[in-house]
Amino acid sequence: MKEFITLDMIDEAVSEVKKRTTRNPEIALILGSGLGDLAESVRPADFIDYKDIPGWPVSTIEGHKGRLVIGNLEGKRVMIMQGRAHYYEGYSINQIGFPIRVMSRMGIKVLIVTNAAGAINPNFVPGDVMIINDHISLIAMCGLNPLKGPNIDEFGPRFPDMSQPYDRELIAFASEAANKTGVKHREGVYICLAGPSFESPADLRFLHMIGADAVGMSTVPEVIVARHANLRVLGISGITNKANLDGSVVTTHEEVLQAGKALVPKLEKIIRGVLRKL
Repeated sequence: MKEFITLDMIDEAVSEVKKRTTRNPEIALILGSGLGDLAESVRPADFIDYKDIPGWPVSTIEGHKGRLVIGNLEGKRVMIMQGRAHYYEGYSINQIGFPIRVMSRMGIKVLIVTNAAGAINPNFVPGDVMIINDHISLIAMCGLNPLKGPNIDEFGPRFPDMSQPYDRELIAFASEAANKTGVKHREGVYICLAGPSFESPADLRFLHMIGADAVGMSTVPEVIVARHANLRVLGISGITNKANLDGSVVTTHEEVLQAGKALVPKLEKIIRGVLRKL
């Protein structure tokens, strides 16, 4: 793939998706590690493997099925990414934002993005749900911005505003849905690192000091691209492991996947509630 994404590349992918479904989705969801089972609730549905879409980055990590699920959920037409690709898998940062460009070009107006995240806030425990109210884009600050390269004016301006990356009304909807269904939840700041290594205790103490509550290896590049295209965004983290600020805890991907599966019912209640409000 070329270093930078072009409109022709995006439209080629859009054309291929439209060949494989007659549905016109209005809301998109991205499901993170261990969280993909939510997509099984979509019925009827069309399934499209990422490998069949030109330019679409293919997931290589366990816990990411690597397919689009397009159908109906809570009376809304949805497009669900059942797993995602990450920068650490070897893709360029521009490729990570490619699916969001395709979504926008297909008419998507709302993006709900989920992830499995590690706790930084020492008060968070595995199984907590954190509604993201802001993020720290450390990965983009260090030069890995998914908008790098020629601007595609059809999506948005060269210098997009990021004062409210997460839609306040959608945050309120998510909080209301959590309260109504008895899901204990928190709000906080998510920070994205490049990965794939987990953070050292000193890393986590630094991230805590600069204001992050949870950490992961995804989401922020997708949100930047979504906001460039003026999509409304809701972000939700499932906390899968406790803050390791003193080095006493060993973190594994298997642990993340297991915790993610336990979080699916909680996330499903919140997401269904938000969809009903939209």
